[in-house]
Amino acid sequence: MENINDYMPLSPDWNRERLEKLKELFPDLFTNEGQLNIDELKKVIDPQSVTETERYEFRWFGKSAAKRNAFTPSNATLQFDPDRSVNPAESENLIIEGENLEVLKLLSNSYRGAIKCIYIDPPYNNGGDFVYNDNFDIDKKPYWEQTEVTENGIKIDTNTATNGRYHSNWLDMMYSRLLIARQLLRDDGVIFISIDENEVHHLRKLCEDVFGEENYAGEIIWKNSSKNDQAYISIQHEYILCFLKNKQENTGLWQERKEGLWEIYQAFDRFSKKHGTDWKAIHAEALEWFKQFPESNPIWSSKHYSWMDEKGIYFPADISGPNYGQYRFDVIHPITGKICKEPASGWRFPPETMKQRMKDNLVHFGEDETTIPNNKTYLKDTEFQSLTSVKYRDGRVASKKLIALLGGNFFTNPKDHEILMQLFKAVNIKENDIVLDFFGGSGTTGQALLELNNEDNGRRKFILVQIPEATGENSEAYKIGYKKISEITIERNKRVVENLINENKEKAPDLFSDESSNDETLKGLGFKVFKLVKSNFPRTEFAPDPEKTDDENVELLKKYIAEKETQLVSAFNRDDLITEILLKNGFNLNYRVEKQEQFIKNDIFLASDGEKEALICLEYVIDAETVAYFKTHTDKKFICLERALDTTKKYNLKLYMGNMFHAF
Repeated sequence: MENINDYMPLSPDWNRERLEKLKELFPDLFTNEGQLNIDELKKVIDPQSVTETERYEFRWFGKSAAKRNAFTPSNATLQFDPDRSVNPAESENLIIEGENLEVLKLLSNSYRGAIKCIYIDPPYNNGGDFVYNDNFDIDKKPYWEQTEVTENGIKIDTNTATNGRYHSNWLDMMYSRLLIARQLLRDDGVIFISIDENEVHHLRKLCEDVFGEENYAGEIIWKNSSKNDQAYISIQHEYILCFLKNKQENTGLWQERKEGLWEIYQAFDRFSKKHGTDWKAIHAEALEWFKQFPESNPIWSSKHYSWMDEKGIYFPADISGPNYGQYRFDVIHPITGKICKEPASGWRFPPETMKQRMKDNLVHFGEDETTIPNNKTYLKDTEFQSLTSVKYRDGRVASKKLIALLGGNFFTNPKDHEILMQLFKAVNIKENDIVLDFFGGSGTTGQALLELNNEDNGRRKFILVQIPEATGENSEAYKIGYKKISEITIERNKRVVENLINENKEKAPDLFSDESSNDETLKGLGFKVFKLVKSNFPRTEFAPDPEKTDDENVELLKKYIAEKETQLVSAFNRDDLITEILLKNGFNLNYRVEKQEQFIKNDIFLASDGEKEALICLEYVIDAETVAYFKTHTDKKFICLERALDTTKKYNLKLYMGNMFHAF
């Protein structure tokens, strides 16, 4: 039986899919009419039919509605914005301007199970942050009205602590988005979420609900300030929660390079140029150099690496045996020729190994035999460590860097892109992996990926989503011309791309000559901009008559479509129509189209996104010759407009092509 949704250009209805999957697995739970039998389902869940309703769970006002809303389809679409894109032909990065729940729904078919990592920095709900209102009516005006009528961005409501649903509002907003986000993650995917103390405890429970308690990977404490104005305990931390899609699919062998190593290597390079091979002089100067750093600085933790030899910087580590009296033998001091003092528990290595290590200059001796020798542990061999749970970074550093990049103080409390680079390296975000950030903010995630790719010639890709939230009329950003936060998101990444291209030109100018500049030299430096817009199909505004039956409303919709969409192709941009149709048929946004010259009677294009292919025609009438072609060529999907077919042509295409044919 037909229903209205069969004629609507919608993103997938995941509620329907979940129900169909349940019916496929457990048909006995459904009635003969195809309805879910709740009583039968209860028997499966609770065979003893226990009526006790108390159970361990995390609940709040609006949770059920937020879950339903997450899985309902979207009838919006995305529109390519070439004017604000940067090198779109060379890059698969995406920046999407729009309300993020609707955008996530639109991406949920094309990018389902495709995202390796999600990083988000959502509103902290500290009394002044905005709330995303999921009925698409923000600040008492429809989203579309605000984005189409005004150029100044959407005014977002705040969520004050006096609101009776203060925490519930925030949880509703986060829950629906995380439910869709989980579907986008690969099985080995990981999500990082920045948060402060206001909601960190709620956020962890929320993520346990969405991702499963067993997929909790840990919590990073980020000390980024030194507040001393609290009445009780000074709050100096933010947090980054980490969950996995499935721990069974992710080994968790995460390592990060220790911070401060570059500064240490640079310092020892100066010392060695100054003192040559006078290792004692280098050691003395290194000890003084380390003293300048406070204990909170990552360099301080490496202060024991203060020695150097021809192999590099090292730390004289204990060489005693783990068990008392393990190996006992004489070790001769290389200068005095006398027997060295032996560790109380004996040597760690047997005589043959110790002899070889001495030959290889891997044993550190004191000035004479009275000092127990030590084992040399080189800094270059210990550069990596397990991902640590504490990060020290002055939050002002990120602000200063963004001010320098944009030329003004246009964004409050941006995240540090170098911290994100560390995270992405540690969890093995690598070649062609996609990172999603649906609270794009100032665009930190984009900069982190662009610079990381530039550092190791990678091809990682990002998708940033940012609502066109209005900047304050008294803000520096507004005065300089940034009316929406999404404009800052785009401009930041545009400048990062420009800087990286200029740096690469200086390093290798020949590669950027007009003759040779190509995708390889640009290395994906750029991004495509899309914006959330109304569907190109007027039918989405059809309102069924509650006084009529479903069949009658379907007939009314068909009539509505015939009247409203008669001049669809001429009234709307062809490329916009193709984007909407392909997006809702599961194509990603990096598709390419090429006209197929073998078709004489109709203009038909081959669309491909690297995984999916389809032939698409948007003309008023599909010619009989074209229909005849598809009777014998059924290897590729064919998409056309419903109104371009008469009954006979539609019947033949369905008969010969089956599921490979789709009329939109």
